[in-house]
Amino acid sequence: MKNLFLFLTFLMLSICASAQQQSTQLDTTKVTKLDEVLIQSIRVKDDAPITHSNVTKANLESRNLGQDIPILLNYLPSVVTTSDAGAGVGYTGIRVRGVSAQSTNITINGIPYNDSESLGTFWVNLGDFTSSVESLQLQRGVGTSTNGSGAFGASINVLSDAVSKKASGEVSNSFGSYNTRKHTVKYSTGLLNNQIEISGRLSQINSDGYIDRATSDLKSYFLQGAYIDDNTLIKAITFGGKEVTYQSWNGFDPDYVSALGANPNIEENRTFNVSGAYFDQDGNLQFYDNEVDNYQQDHYQLHWNQKINNYWSTNLGLNYTKGSGYFEQYKEDEDFETYGFDELVIGGETIDQTDVIRRRWLDNDFYVLNANVNYTDDKLNLSSGLFYSSYHGDHFGEVIWSQYASNSQIRDHYYDSDGDKYDFSTFAKANYQLNSKLSLFVDLQFRSVNYDTSGINSDLELFVIDKTYNFFNPKAGVSYNLNNNNNFYLSYARANREASRSDFESNPNIKPEQLNDFELGWRYKNQNLVFNANAYYMLYNEQLVLTGALDDVGAPIRENSGKSSRLGLELEAVVKVNDQFSIQPNVTLSSNKNDETIISKDGSLVNLGKTNISFSPDIVASNAIVFKPINALQLSFLSKYIGEQYMSNTDSQASKLDSYFVNDFNVSYEIKTNKIFKSILLSGLINNVFGEEYISNGYYYTYDDTWSDPNTTTTIEGTGYYPQATTNFLVGATLKF
Repeated sequence: MKNLFLFLTFLMLSICASAQQQSTQLDTTKVTKLDEVLIQSIRVKDDAPITHSNVTKANLESRNLGQDIPILLNYLPSVVTTSDAGAGVGYTGIRVRGVSAQSTNITINGIPYNDSESLGTFWVNLGDFTSSVESLQLQRGVGTSTNGSGAFGASINVLSDAVSKKASGEVSNSFGSYNTRKHTVKYSTGLLNNQIEISGRLSQINSDGYIDRATSDLKSYFLQGAYIDDNTLIKAITFGGKEVTYQSWNGFDPDYVSALGANPNIEENRTFNVSGAYFDQDGNLQFYDNEVDNYQQDHYQLHWNQKINNYWSTNLGLNYTKGSGYFEQYKEDEDFETYGFDELVIGGETIDQTDVIRRRWLDNDFYVLNANVNYTDDKLNLSSGLFYSSYHGDHFGEVIWSQYASNSQIRDHYYDSDGDKYDFSTFAKANYQLNSKLSLFVDLQFRSVNYDTSGINSDLELFVIDKTYNFFNPKAGVSYNLNNNNNFYLSYARANREASRSDFESNPNIKPEQLNDFELGWRYKNQNLVFNANAYYMLYNEQLVLTGALDDVGAPIRENSGKSSRLGLELEAVVKVNDQFSIQPNVTLSSNKNDETIISKDGSLVNLGKTNISFSPDIVASNAIVFKPINALQLSFLSKYIGEQYMSNTDSQASKLDSYFVNDFNVSYEIKTNKIFKSILLSGLINNVFGEEYISNGYYYTYDDTWSDPNTTTTIEGTGYYPQATTNFLVGATLKF
């Protein structure tokens, strides 16, 4: 791999040197505007009546040392992040306003990134994608109409690297705690003959993880070819990655850890990883060395933006995504019937159990057509479009080794299941400027979804679902500019969203969820102060809330909660103390309630009345103290406070996660040179400066105990936790030329 990076570095230098000689003049503003049209239909402007935050490439650059995008967004308002391996590399998660990642819609260049069946977002499949991000916008609440499954708590719209006017190159390396390292090479030819650009990136990230054996081996790439003139932008993009991560999604379950004979005290044994645990013939605890998740995902996108005249433009997007991979497990004392094995008789003894190594596979294909038309004049900005996607996923399991193979054959499948999903939506939205102060926003979307499955799932149960949903999602808002400093807005939006595959596996009769979202905001801006205040009321019907429990593959289990609501106030500011010093605080205060919760406890139904929604802290606060003594040097002290939260919807004290307060320190220094390199960017990040031993995520489950007394049913509670890393660091250098 090192030789490959050296080769690419020299190749990149040669290309860039040649391209630099051929590049000619082109208005950079035109290039930027044509790029932004790719995501115009799903982004909003600064004064729109939609609550949002914008993040630029420059915002990400100083902290881009190998951690995933969710971790880099940790300090945005209402955001809570977590990492299975504890240090931000590998499997990471993000919640906005307490809403699960399955209800956060992610698009890349307007193309949905959420998995069609699980609705989840797996950034681990695109290691170091941050290095290819031009900008992103996080919309909180329902937001504007977007593609793919509807946004319920938030949407993140990502724009990949824009067309570069000038030839450039980068070599970036970073190293840090837990043997974490990132190596990246990037290049752009700049505009050849004023019209064509070719750019690309190769990356590799490795980490041992904070949690025992929670290793990550992430390889990724990005390649873009672009054609541009005054009225046309055509982009052909391919990007993807391959990840091999040792499983750590089972967390730390004290009861299970105790059953393994290990120390169940999480304060003393917080890095213990239960994944891969088994006992050898002598009864000694061992760990299977290949208990890994192994998956590759490749994306192919074609975008064609055409400016027809000063008023009209069109955009066509095509996408194909191929994903294939498995996770591998060592399982002890498995029943023969689980895998279709016949009983064996050896030495007069009947054998009907065996140790196995199994793989559970997902092989999927995803196709997208996305077409939009836009009209803009001095008063009206009108967009309309349609979206169609087709998804097919094969789910199957195979045994690759068995202590007793019985009648099995190589590559036998012990379960097979298919999932097909078809998604069509059309929308029309307009922003109309009534006068210099008042503008109106209207957004209407119709969406039709069909999901059907067949075959036997991984629980060896017949899994047949055939559901079609037709959703109408209206949105409207008004924005009022009192003067140059003050903007007020009010909006209403409705969203409907289907259940995921795992939701149907838990309950075939599960219902889609519906949200009515009301937002009221004030934005103030002057030379030294930017202040945003937003109040929201999110009223749900059959919200799919996290129960706290996990299924047998580590996926969160959700259930309908009837009526529920989220009421909150978001405050954020940028205070410019002087030219060198600024303070950037934000805080969210919220109340998140299920109107009524009925559970089974100790053999009978109990009505708990109004309860807190799981994983929804009442307080989420961040602050950044930024000091720039000179233009080239920036020092940032970053703080995050998360209030206590419940992992269940029952207000059980056993399911409570304690509040935590974590601080990071980030420094970046850019050295401008006039010789070999344009600049050298040096970055450093100390995470969790004060060594807080905190837990950002976990799970909660119950089961009925009838063993102690057959005449009595007792509900037993269990919990699991995901401890996060104590003090750790990353340092890096980026050579730009």
